[in-house]
Amino acid sequence: MKLKRFFLRYYPPGIILEYEKGGYLRTKSIDLLDLTPEINPDDLVAEIRQSEPLITESRADQVKQLVIRLQQKQGQQDHHRFCFFKELKAHILPLTNVAFDKSGSRFITGSYDRTCRIWDTASGTELHILEGHRNVVYAIAFNNPFGDKIATGSFDKTCKLWCADTGKCFHTFRGHMAEIVCLAFNPQSTLLATGSMDTTARLWDVETGEGVATLTGHTAEVLSLCFNTVGNQLVTGSFDHTVAVWDVTSGRRVHTLIGHRGEISNVQFNWDCSLIVSGSMDKTCKLWEAISGKCVATLVGHKEEVLDVCFDLSGQLIATASADGTARVFTANTHQCLTTLKGHEGEISKISFNPQGTRVLTASSDKTARLWDVQSGVCLQVLEGHTDEIFSCVFNYEGDTIITGSKDNTCRIWY
Repeated sequence: MKLKRFFLRYYPPGIILEYEKGGYLRTKSIDLLDLTPEINPDDLVAEIRQSEPLITESRADQVKQLVIRLQQKQGQQDHHRFCFFKELKAHILPLTNVAFDKSGSRFITGSYDRTCRIWDTASGTELHILEGHRNVVYAIAFNNPFGDKIATGSFDKTCKLWCADTGKCFHTFRGHMAEIVCLAFNPQSTLLATGSMDTTARLWDVETGEGVATLTGHTAEVLSLCFNTVGNQLVTGSFDHTVAVWDVTSGRRVHTLIGHRGEISNVQFNWDCSLIVSGSMDKTCKLWEAISGKCVATLVGHKEEVLDVCFDLSGQLIATASADGTARVFTANTHQCLTTLKGHEGEISKISFNPQGTRVLTASSDKTARLWDVQSGVCLQVLEGHTDEIFSCVFNYEGDTIITGSKDNTCRIWY
């Protein structure tokens, strides 16, 4: 094994090693999820060297400089105030979802008008219209971090794979018996997972367009799904009140996570693949151990349904959004509620962390999105201007651009 070069990953903090083995170039990552500006870089490098044979003594100083760069990035104060940049009358019918590519230079919108549109973020101009679906385009995604392909899942029961640069359709995936409502690329961008109202999830080969596996076992609609960051497991959440963990290679169900008493609204793995969080209409979130399928905590406090839940990128915090008009931030290891975010005058349907894990963004039926400080729970900004419910809000990779999507048929870009 021969180390060729390093790449720096800011969010979450880590160092990627590119090395040669058996004539092939490979990569592996050193995750530094617990890194803080206070940690002594020399001690950390010594610790890394003990567990990573590729980091020889001659490379130690290089690694130290990378650690210091990561710490400097963490130490930057975040006083960014978002300003309204542009409103896009994106579609003639309501939008369904919005999504960024990794760099944040392009984003996509799905709509009831049966199309998906690709936009240039900096100028707000439309780059391509992806046409061909025969019903609502509901679930959309870029194959990040590559960003060269787009997947669209539709109420017409099909999923389409498109070239992000030309707008050309590569494949149409057929097989579901009802609407497709969620989808995700695996991290390697070799597989696409789709979830449907037909109670199944399916895995598709991105290259060939062939079906790879049908994941059967749920008894009601599959409303959310998520690959882990390695790509060897997929988690699905269903209206049957259960969460299922699947082995991607074999298509077998590894665990059924039973305990919720209502439909599952969202499921997600944390970065290191050790935990799964699920949000439910039973007003709670549950935290599950991925390896054993055991429930390790139930996060309570909301008075109405939990409509969305997510980890921050480091996997140390969990944010929940509820129909009771509040959001909450919990710690993943102690399960304590850090803060309750109060201020919205309607239900909160979407929640996300910025990449740094210092801010939370919420979208509400009160026609506003809000930006919150994670530690204090203070509302830092109210993003106003939409004339109807906001159902989608996303940060770009750097955390300095926001897109909000609303039932008023527009999306807004905020810098």
